[in-house]
Amino acid sequence: MVNSFQRLSLWPACILVLTLAACGAPPPITSSPPKPHSPQALEVFSAGYGGIVEKYINPVDIEFVALEGIKGFAAIDPGLTVVQDQQTIRLSLAGGEIASLPRPKHNDAYGWAALTVNLATAARVRSREMHNASAEKLYEAVFDGALSGLDLYSRYAGASEARRNRARRDGFGGIGIRFKMKDRIATITGVTPDTPAHHVGLQKGDRITHIDETPIGHESKQVVSKLRGPTNSEVRVTVFRPSEERSLSVVMERQHIVPNTVTARLEGNLLYLKVSNFNQGTARSVGDEIEGAKMAAKDGLAGIVLDLRGNPGGLLKQSIKVADLMLTHGHILTTRGRHPDSLHHYEAGGRDLADGVPVVVMIDGKSASASEIVAAALQDRDRAVIVGTASFGKGSVQTVIRLPNDGEITLTWSRFMAPSGYALHGLGVRPVVCTSQLKSGLQPVIDNAISGRLKAQVTFSSWRTPGIQEEQRRKALRDTCPPERRKAYTDVRIAKHLAKNHALYLRALDISSSTAEAHK
Repeated sequence: MVNSFQRLSLWPACILVLTLAACGAPPPITSSPPKPHSPQALEVFSAGYGGIVEKYINPVDIEFVALEGIKGFAAIDPGLTVVQDQQTIRLSLAGGEIASLPRPKHNDAYGWAALTVNLATAARVRSREMHNASAEKLYEAVFDGALSGLDLYSRYAGASEARRNRARRDGFGGIGIRFKMKDRIATITGVTPDTPAHHVGLQKGDRITHIDETPIGHESKQVVSKLRGPTNSEVRVTVFRPSEERSLSVVMERQHIVPNTVTARLEGNLLYLKVSNFNQGTARSVGDEIEGAKMAAKDGLAGIVLDLRGNPGGLLKQSIKVADLMLTHGHILTTRGRHPDSLHHYEAGGRDLADGVPVVVMIDGKSASASEIVAAALQDRDRAVIVGTASFGKGSVQTVIRLPNDGEITLTWSRFMAPSGYALHGLGVRPVVCTSQLKSGLQPVIDNAISGRLKAQVTFSSWRTPGIQEEQRRKALRDTCPPERRKAYTDVRIAKHLAKNHALYLRALDISSSTAEAHK
């Protein structure tokens, strides 16, 4: 049986022999036959090209994707250029042609992948940079080139980066600690409850000295790679405990660990929730914190502040579940793309875990994607008051294509619409209480922000004339509360004050109901 790489080698072999000695080309850097970057290369490029063409939100030709990818060779050696005509694809180095191959069929992912690998193989004979480049360097150059003409959010991640991405999204085999390198020493900064580290008694402040009886290095990545491993595998960790001036060694069985994304504190009968991003455990954590606060609050839970400032997003379905935790009914989100699997309509499931208490959501210019979905759904359903600045305005959804080299392509494949029907892309969510450029203040700020919001809505609505283009209208609305990165505690104070003052909260909520109309 001929494997895929052997098929690739047989197909263009005679052409390579003829073209490698083309007139004007730089002399070969090696007399030995060029070795391919990897037997996987054909499968990697074929899967990548095919996935992009099949799933990208807008129609795209495989020729365009592949040719832009081949042009990416220049990221490795700037002297490499590509010229095409109706019959051939030619690769040149420093003005001299080094390969000329027949143009594959229009929609042949396998053929364009074969072309890419064979041109890369030819380039390795003449280009020292290409000769020395690893397979991963080639994948990165090609896919960066292929995706660069699509949009800002479609990107390639190599195998190591992709594994880190999957760990953040889905979890990993680990022991359940957080640590920081302090003075080149790995010091535990937190232990997650009900994890192997918690069960064996590891503590905050313990200093990790050995893993599997090997002294650890001074790089955090090395420590992480040694601590993580297959679920149910064993790892021995030795720590020095300064408080007891002694070392101890413990053996743990790794468990599936999902990084914690939710920080909570109960202040009297007000629950403050900070969500850093959305992974597989986010909705469950938010639900657990709300349930716990309802039991712990002496006079009953009075309000919730949900802080999504700086939250870049994450898993779409987790944002749907978080919004659903505080809604009894109604539409949450619609996603629309070209691929049939990208079309979805999400509805609330019928239970408000917060039992109707006031909810105030904080956002800023770095709140994006999944965090915008939550904010828009709760605002449009009259369930929350939004405080902060206009959000980032990333109204697109990405899917992940896993490749045979264990890397992945994150590809834009749909756009989402808020419950009231407006597209968030480029606009974002506009708060009722705007804190842009705010330095301090409380009650006057709330009053001014609310009255200013009404004024902005009236003004914006009056611009709905045929002479005003959609883009201008959306920009005008966004400019009424410019996006900023907000870390000030003033925003937290405003949010807490609104959540505690029922009359003021209802007044702000009343204005929230007209926000969606202004966005349309």
